[in-house]
Amino acid sequence: MQHILDSAVDAISTVVLGKREQIRLALTCFLARGHLLIEDLPGIGKTTLAQSLARVFGLEFSRIQFTADLLPGDILGVSVYEQNAGLFTFHPGPVFTQVLLADEINRATPKTQSALLEAMEEGQITVEGQTRSLKSPFFVIATQNPLEQAGTFALPESQKDRFLFRLAMGYPDAQAEQTLLRQDAATTRPMHLEPVIDAATLLHLQHRVDEVHVSDILISYIRSILEASRTSDRFLAGLSPRAGLALLRGAKAWAFVQGREYVMPEDIQDVFPFVAIHRLSPASGQGAVGVEEVSELLDSVPVPL
Repeated sequence: MQHILDSAVDAISTVVLGKREQIRLALTCFLARGHLLIEDLPGIGKTTLAQSLARVFGLEFSRIQFTADLLPGDILGVSVYEQNAGLFTFHPGPVFTQVLLADEINRATPKTQSALLEAMEEGQITVEGQTRSLKSPFFVIATQNPLEQAGTFALPESQKDRFLFRLAMGYPDAQAEQTLLRQDAATTRPMHLEPVIDAATLLHLQHRVDEVHVSDILISYIRSILEASRTSDRFLAGLSPRAGLALLRGAKAWAFVQGREYVMPEDIQDVFPFVAIHRLSPASGQGAVGVEEVSELLDSVPVPL
């Protein structure tokens, strides 16, 4: 299976240049059955990464451009009265897909953002009192611009907690940007990528991730990290049990991507910043927690030998 994962990373790397680490983390998020939040400046490649992931997995893809006037019905769907039939017919929204790109999610109001909560947590939606199941697998990849930019709304804490990982793309290095400028953009778009993994294989890989072994000592290590976040005076509130489960799933998937069927302390440490940074708020209530604070939190917990 390792060669399949490497092929997926190689394929996406032909479109998203110089970002192999981010690509591997995004792949890890998929394997862990998680949803992905990508935050950075416009034009960095967030949307391109999301589209490329859907293409190499051969999954059905929908995109919603979030705006201030977007309504929950625009995401979930609505019932329309059919005069000829004399009854209401439900017209499914773009959420009925396998990979949903919520582009610039924080440009919509919190009410519209929260329309995705049930879908992300339970793989279903409830509209007009009727529950409808979504397709499997189902992933949400959301992009958001920094909050300092005009026209953005902060994601509610409950919404952020539904995302397994939060990634930042960052500027490309000099070599990657030089290559990007030389290439013909029309030939390096995600639509030209061929599927590497199909849905059935992806579901099998997710099952393999579930079977990755985690020792009791490492379970205790994760529990100690959660406790350290709750007793620290740096943060407004500590990490929740859901965050602990996200850390466990992320570490198992990261170990699997590395070609192992058991978790090491390094796997937990590698994915922890991407699990924690969007779930923690500074004690002052102002601004956002940075990588330095998250790293110091991790360093404060003894590593099991």
